[in-house]
Amino acid sequence: MIDTAEMYADGAAEELVGEALAGRRDEAFLVSKVLPQNSTRCGTIAACERSLHRLRADHLDLYLLHWRGQIPLEETLDAFATLVRTGKIRLWGVSNFAVSDLEELLTLPRGAAVTTDQVVYNLTRRGIEYDLLPWCRTRGLPIMAYSPIEQGRLPGHPALGEVAARHGVTPAQIALSWVLRHAGLNTIPRAGTTAHVRENHAALDVHLTEQDLAQLDRVFPAPTGPRPLEML
Repeated sequence: MIDTAEMYADGAAEELVGEALAGRRDEAFLVSKVLPQNSTRCGTIAACERSLHRLRADHLDLYLLHWRGQIPLEETLDAFATLVRTGKIRLWGVSNFAVSDLEELLTLPRGAAVTTDQVVYNLTRRGIEYDLLPWCRTRGLPIMAYSPIEQGRLPGHPALGEVAARHGVTPAQIALSWVLRHAGLNTIPRAGTTAHVRENHAALDVHLTEQDLAQLDRVFPAPTGPRPLEML
């Protein structure tokens, strides 16, 4: 899976992904996002077509509303439906939606077709555990966790170093394994090199013990009440 967006480097990130996927598009599950200011009925379709051009692709596997703006959700959902019908996207979802946003989304005629909510989640940002994560789990809505290692800041924490030393892995792999312990949740860690990709993938083989989880809970406590949804 490759996650990108029209916002990243003003489209240059999509161009780079398109270059990397040239001749091998079918090997990737490709995700991009529309900016809220572009998410009108016509604007969403135009934004998607621009993204596809930069990506050198004929379709996206998943297209997300990057965050909620002022444009009515009905317009964006109508555009998503058109894009699905015309084969430009396979699935659609949202990003940075709180429970209240998702509840409103599901009241709309096309809202039940949502396939994911992409939100920030890591050891230092656990707010979704109180409400959003259980809400999504009850409804079978997968969560995509972005910034699982807090933009590179988490691996330097001593607590992760101690747990990593017990397992013979890196602190970043501990941070990823901790996020991935939840069913119905995946994550999109950044990777800038082949070695980095392999390190991230190897986190799937790390199995945290009850001792590990308890130690991390002491240092990074779980929420005891509702918190505003965080964004990065």
